Amino acid sequence: MTLEQLRIFVAVAERAHVTRAAEALALGQSAVSAAIGTLESRHGVALFERVGRRIALSQAGQAFLGQARTVLAEAEAAERLLGELAGAARGTLNLQASQTIAGYWLPRHLAMFRRAHPGIALHLTTGNTASVADALRRGEAELGFIEGEIEAEDLTLTPLARDALVLVVAPPHGWGNTVSLSELGQADWVLREPGSGTRSAFEAVLRASGLDPARLNVVLELPSNEAVRGAVEAGLGATVLSTSVAAPSLEAGLLRQVAAPIGERNFYLLRRHNHLPSPPARAFLAALNIGAATEKGGQRPPFPTGLARKA
Repeated sequence: MTLEQLRIFVAVAERAHVTRAAEALALGQSAVSAAIGTLESRHGVALFERVGRRIALSQAGQAFLGQARTVLAEAEAAERLLGELAGAARGTLNLQASQTIAGYWLPRHLAMFRRAHPGIALHLTTGNTASVADALRRGEAELGFIEGEIEAEDLTLTPLARDALVLVVAPPHGWGNTVSLSELGQADWVLREPGSGTRSAFEAVLRASGLDPARLNVVLELPSNEAVRGAVEAGLGATVLSTSVAAPSLEAGLLRQVAAPIGERNFYLLRRHNHLPSPPARAFLAALNIGAATEKGGQRPPFPTGLARKA
């Protein structure tokens, strides 16, 4: 049994989906299936069961999941200790980020950090705002990057950057160049899943304008920005996306922007409250220009009111 097999098992168990686990781990689907098959055949136990077209943990898999998480957490702690003994120049830093940040904001920062600290291995897993917060609570990541606010007294939010949201439709859509908020309730919508930062930000705008998000006619929910963008290009409805996500399709004429009072949102750094960062994490925070001054209430860009602790 290897740590990599345990990581793969936990990823599949948490997503109940081999393909999504493979995408999150940046592995091929065949490699993920082979790792699960090796675990099951070597120990003579079925860890998953098929339920229709999906998979679910078997009774044995449910019992094994907690132990697997414990082993991975202990291994990470041991690796972190060795990294601390060697100083910030070496070690591993586990990061979790929601999709827009992982795909469009974070890569350039990862590249610059990697050039400055080649001895630090970076592990990035993607999800939505809710899953990033859960990963920090479970100790699976030390730093998180999210697009939406959360109710989290045990976590600390630090604003990093501003991101504009745009309302987009396919070119043949019946809307003109502008639309009022009252017209939004009459359209078909393609949105990310509940818990995603983009959807949460859009729903907050609607509530602030007196509109109930539950009254939107959501014809399709999809688990990724690119899937949402593709469905809207195909004419299935309207959506709200980050300008970074929408830009290629707008430039290619596959989408059309409709002026609406949607506004902006913040990208946030998320950390466990009162958690002492490891040397690799401190080095990464320094690269983002986040340090002791911010922890003690230093000035950062403005952010909207929320229930999580703010740095």
